This record gives sequence, C-alpha cells and structure tokens, in this order.
Amino acid sequence: MTAQANTALAAEILEVPHAEAAAVIRDSRPLRLITCGSVDDGKSTLIGRLLWDTKAVKEDQAATLRRDSGQQNDLGLPDFALLLDGLQAEREQGITIDVAYRYFATDRRSFIVADTPGHEQYTRNMATGASTADLAILLVDARAGLLEQTRRHATIASLMGIKQFVLAVNKFDLVAYDRAVFDQISTDFKALALSLGVRQVTAIPMSALKGENVVYSARSVIPWYEGPTLVETLELATLRSGQSTGFRLPVQRVSRPGESFRGYQGTVAGGAVKPGDSVAILPSGQVANVKQIVTFDLVRNAAVSGDAITLVLDRQVDVARGDMIVSLDAQPQTGLAFDAQIVALQPDGIVPGKRYWLKAGSRRQRVQVEPVQQLDLKSGKWQSADMLQMNAIGKVHLSFDETAIFDPYELNRGTGAFILIDPDTNNTVAGGMITAKRTELGGLNAHEGRVILSLPADLAEQLLATELLANRRDEVETRRVTTSAARQLLDDIDG
Repeated sequence: MTAQANTALAAEILEVPHAEAAAVIRDSRPLRLITCGSVDDGKSTLIGRLLWDTKAVKEDQAATLRRDSGQQNDLGLPDFALLLDGLQAEREQGITIDVAYRYFATDRRSFIVADTPGHEQYTRNMATGASTADLAILLVDARAGLLEQTRRHATIASLMGIKQFVLAVNKFDLVAYDRAVFDQISTDFKALALSLGVRQVTAIPMSALKGENVVYSARSVIPWYEGPTLVETLELATLRSGQSTGFRLPVQRVSRPGESFRGYQGTVAGGAVKPGDSVAILPSGQVANVKQIVTFDLVRNAAVSGDAITLVLDRQVDVARGDMIVSLDAQPQTGLAFDAQIVALQPDGIVPGKRYWLKAGSRRQRVQVEPVQQLDLKSGKWQSADMLQMNAIGKVHLSFDETAIFDPYELNRGTGAFILIDPDTNNTVAGGMITAKRTELGGLNAHEGRVILSLPADLAEQLLATELLANRRDEVETRRVTTSAARQLLDDIDG
C-alpha cells in the first residue's frame, strides 16, 4: 500500500481522542467488552494483567496465583492467564475453551470483560461472548501480524454489531518496540476494519505480561507512542444504545394467579413503556393500552430495556408465549421471508433445503435456510455458496411457515438475533442476525407444495390424531389466530 493510500486510510478511521482525566466523574453503567484473536496472542494474560493492576485480585487469589505460577517466565512475574483459565483442561493445555467473565473497576467506571477462546473449534463460544459486548479488544502477536483467526474474530464481532475496536499489538517487547512493525499491523487492521464497516479503532502497542500500556503508560520504553493506554481507552468508550427501536416485550409467560389478574411477563428488549401507552400484540395485530407495570416487589411508573416486568393491559386480548408486545407507532417487521447473516457452529454445517427450528427470544418457528454467499476470510470477499461448513460466515435467505417478527439486528440486538436448532439432534447449529425483510416469497409453501388449512379447533385435533398424521406430527404447525392475523398471513403470501 502506498504512502498516499495510507494517508487516505488514516483519514477515514476515527481515532479516539486521548483526553486527560480532569475531575473524576464516575459512569455507573458497566462497559461490556471481549478479548479475541488467535491462539497464543495473549488474551488471558491481558485480562489477568488488567485485574492485577486495577487491584481486582484479592490477597488469597494473589497468593494462590504466585504458588501455581511456577517458573512460567524468566521475568519473575506471575502467570496472569491462570486468573482466567478456570477449567482443568484449560490449565493443562494453556488455552481458553469456555467464555470466562470477570469484573473490574477504575475510579471512572466499571467493566465486565469476557475472555473468549482463540481456537477455531470454539468459535461458537467467541460468538456468544461478542453477542453482549459494547467493545472488542482484538489481540495480535507483534511477531506474527494479522492471522486468519484474527480476521474471523473481527468479522464475527462486527456482525454482532460491535463498532468499537481496540487493536492490541501485544508482545511488543519481543520486536524491540519497533515502530515500523506497529505501523504496518495498524495499517493492515484498519483496512480490514473499514471493509467491515468499523470506523472506531484505537491501536495500542503493549506488553500484557509486563503491563506496558495496559493500565500504566510505557512512555519510558515506547517514547514515540503518544496515545492512550488500554484502560484510558476503555474509560472513554461508549455503550451501545438499546433505544433505537420502539418498545419490545417478547412474552415469556402469561401470569394468571387468579380471576382478577392477567399479566404478560418478559424482559423488555428495547425502548420504554409507561401506563397509558398504546401497544400492539404481534402477530395478531390486536391493540390495547398499558394499564399497569408490575415487578416482583412494586408497581412501576415506567419500564426500559433490560427490565423484567409483568405488563397488565386494559382489556382482554389473546396473548400467548412467543407473541411480542410492541409500540403501536414503532412496530418491528413481520413477514414470511427474511435475509440474515449466520455463523455455522456444528460439524455438519448448514444443509440447504433442510428444515430447522429458529428460536428468537421466546418464539420458536420452523424455517428453511437457503445459503447464498460465504465470506472468504483470506480475501475478505463474499463468494457464492450452496452450503455452509462449520465456522463459516454466510448470508442466507430464511423462509417461514408462519409470520415471523424481527427488527434488523443493527437496530435491536434483542429482537434481531436468533439461533438455529437441528430438530434431529437438538443441537444449536448456527447463530444469526437479521439484516432485512425479503420482499419476495421464497418459502416452504412455494417450494414444497405445503398448504395452510384453516380448520375449527376440534376438527384439527381429530385430524392430527389420525394415524396418517401421527407419524408426521413434527411437520405440522398449529396456532390459534384471529381474523386479522389470518388476513395478515394472506397479505404476506401475496407478497
């Protein structure tokens, strides 16, 4: 890449300003972050060092760490990775297998950090950690530069909606603090970040083991670096907003402790609600007003994203588990076909034409998945694909039997994400994010000749009890719908 190109690239990346800490104003909201990258890039050591230098390690833990560390390095330092590798297999192999969450704090804010595995076979665990994070720390071994697994994790993190990256160029002491090495890795990564739509990147040269530029500045050994330390960057990071869509309450349970009370329980997945607000119940489309908001210990004046509540409406409506109560004036998308991006998580991959269970929140539906493209992690380009192998990142079409309810993932993580379950094994085979509603119908009805029958409930039960259908019961969807919902379903089929 030419010097001119580098200059242009740097101009498009938003560098986080290095602000001097003046008066300490503590942010009460914790920042959730992940560390990711390839194996042996030092993820667990970095978090261990963060815990150690922010005084989050208790005295008895420190004594145990010193006792168990042995001769792990020639610097006489503890093996900080042992603070994260809790499983016996992790300690024996020196790798991270499961996601480990830790808490630490500074004078300015608190943090919840997830140490995710670097091995490709544990990609599903990395995706799990990224799904709730506000920021990702991508570690790179300064001696090796960007690897395929680094690109994979950066891609998954961006797909999960993370828009703030810290590039930790680790083990910088092992390249003699060479500025040219740092500049080359930073330039390569920023080009990757731009291709993923990520514009907020802070690159930091550091040694996690020595604690250089982690909590304390390494100005004495890296005098040319004038940027922030890792902790200073984290203190200035922003939280992802959950208010970009209207009110969303996926109904998990209908509470009826007596004849005088009927409430709908769940965790608010977006927006806010207060008594008197008008809401719609999807997919039926019924409308009601909020009468009361109840939690386990009090009656509330309002509820916001993340609150676990019981919602009481002002009239009798038909609401069941899996329905969604939403703002009347800001509703999610409904339809029979959506586009999505997924990460395949099982050895069998995603088989085209096979029918899976799709679970989103409290709602589970039959779905057919049609792979369209797969991301080539070496070239960074999307290529046509007929199926998706394990750990592949792909674009797919989803076709449903009955009306699906989603927001685009970039607007709402809670109502835009889903998992795919293999009905034969009950294994989770993929995690995915909705990107858009499809305008044309490519669903099961069109390709498999399936039909929708509207029958009286007693007749439907008799039909399902026959020997002919008993053996194919799992293929039959049943649901009580109102006239308006049936009309919506027909509208969706008409496209």
